[in-house]
Amino acid sequence: MAFTRATGKHRRPKQPSRIRRAGAGAAGIAGLTAAGVVGTLASPALASDGDQSGEAHDTGLIRALEAQGDNLAQTMHEQAIVQETAELQAEAETAAKAEAAKIKAAAERKAAEAKRKAAAEKARQKAAQAREKAEKERAAKQQAKAAASRSAPRESAAPAPASGGYVLPVDGSYVSTGYKVGGGMWSSGSHTGVDFHAGMNTPVKSVAAGEVVEAGNGGAYGNNIVIKHKDGTYTQYGHLNSIGVSVGQSVTAGQQIGLSGSTGNSSGPHLHFEARTGPDYGSDIDPVAYLRQHGVSV
Repeated sequence: MAFTRATGKHRRPKQPSRIRRAGAGAAGIAGLTAAGVVGTLASPALASDGDQSGEAHDTGLIRALEAQGDNLAQTMHEQAIVQETAELQAEAETAAKAEAAKIKAAAERKAAEAKRKAAAEKARQKAAQAREKAEKERAAKQQAKAAASRSAPRESAAPAPASGGYVLPVDGSYVSTGYKVGGGMWSSGSHTGVDFHAGMNTPVKSVAAGEVVEAGNGGAYGNNIVIKHKDGTYTQYGHLNSIGVSVGQSVTAGQQIGLSGSTGNSSGPHLHFEARTGPDYGSDIDPVAYLRQHGVSV
């Protein structure tokens, strides 16, 4: 008759699947086994049964080790999650810092541009004020000179040559830009008259007797005068600084009709002089030849 020992423990069948679970459960059990923990703790239990077959017994130790391995695996998993979370957070912080730096740089550029524009506008206003002031001062001086000229006794007309009563429009002057000279300054592509050398506010005279048919702003000519002469020809005087006659007024040869200047499309003070067959632009003829035909030395 066989008896079993009353140890309170019962032999269990082999559990290769549970042992495999313990082996796959974590590196922790493998580490513990490698350290000899399982061998050391399990040996007395196996030896106490007197079983030399090498079969594993469910002494509770394996379950404890399995639980410990599971805990270790869980801990490692949690640590991996914590590490991954930290990396993601670091990436997010880096991206946020980069975006903040980008926004800050854009704001600084915008502020610098606004500052530059404000400075440019201030400089522009200052320059405009300076020009306006200079223009007012220049206009005041010109008005004073014109008033003095009007109040002074008029110059007597220069003696008219016996050959026709014509004189130079500016005493003692010379032609500084010839007739039909080409260039981009003139809309027609060439000079429709001649320029007589003259400083600012030099007296300008009618070359012959006639009637004033135009006196005022002539567009590109600035302040200009057009006079019709007795032979049916016309003469024009452009870029004047001031005008001393009016439309309908009769003038004599050598009579002062205005002061030279640089109004209209002009590069500096001078007198633009034209001889025409009609009163309007485009009817010009050679002014030097015209004056010479009337006995004027040019």
